[in-house]
Amino acid sequence: MDYRGAVLDVDGTVVRGNDPIPGAPEGYRRLRAAGLETLFVSNNPTKAPPAYVDRLGDAGFEVTAEQVVTAGTVATRYLREHHADDDLFLIGAPGLREQLAAADLSTTDAVEAADALVASIDHGFDYEDLCEALWVLERDVPFIGTDPDVVIPAPDRDVPGSGAIINAVAGVAERDPDAVLGKPSDAAVELVRERLPHPPERCLLVGDRLNTDIALGERAGMTTVLVRTGVTDDATLAASDHDPDYVLDSLGDIDRVLG
Repeated sequence: MDYRGAVLDVDGTVVRGNDPIPGAPEGYRRLRAAGLETLFVSNNPTKAPPAYVDRLGDAGFEVTAEQVVTAGTVATRYLREHHADDDLFLIGAPGLREQLAAADLSTTDAVEAADALVASIDHGFDYEDLCEALWVLERDVPFIGTDPDVVIPAPDRDVPGSGAIINAVAGVAERDPDAVLGKPSDAAVELVRERLPHPPERCLLVGDRLNTDIALGERAGMTTVLVRTGVTDDATLAASDHDPDYVLDSLGDIDRVLG
């Protein structure tokens, strides 16, 4: 297959923390040398794409902000399309709040004034936040999650992600979110297809997580490549309904796919 594009996950696929995963920079350069247009897609909603230019650049990956899509990118676009005039009650990191403000989206800390609830990773999440989320959702307003990642790779070991907080809120409110964005949502698929305008059958999706990365590639009609450098082990793969086209030890082995 003459591939023309590649969607690459970030954490667990090319970096862990700020450090490159062994072999990943070389694999990335091999993709570029083969003429593939690349797009990094992260389920981290806390940082806007420009923040990835330095982070990935320092790790050995030359990238522009236009080559990065995050769960924050998907969330702000979705909210502008569906909740542009709403006051949003946000449980999320300061970086996400800044992205919403930059997109001219309004947030409120007043439970009774909220037109919708947005839940995401928040290192300061506590019992009071859970109470307020419950009270907001008692008013039957829309409930949006930024991304489904229950755990995320960190430098030393995995830590809870947005999905853990979204699930906690869903549990006390006894209702599912109306939308969970980021990978592998339809909103993310649409944005990826816009940014990487090649026939999907000529694109690769490389990631470490089955239910987000590989699921996104399957929904988009791309060739899927699972790398073992993140959260998925052999037992998880064997038990999963997702069946990646290739399984590699790392992005450094991408020649097995390119031929």
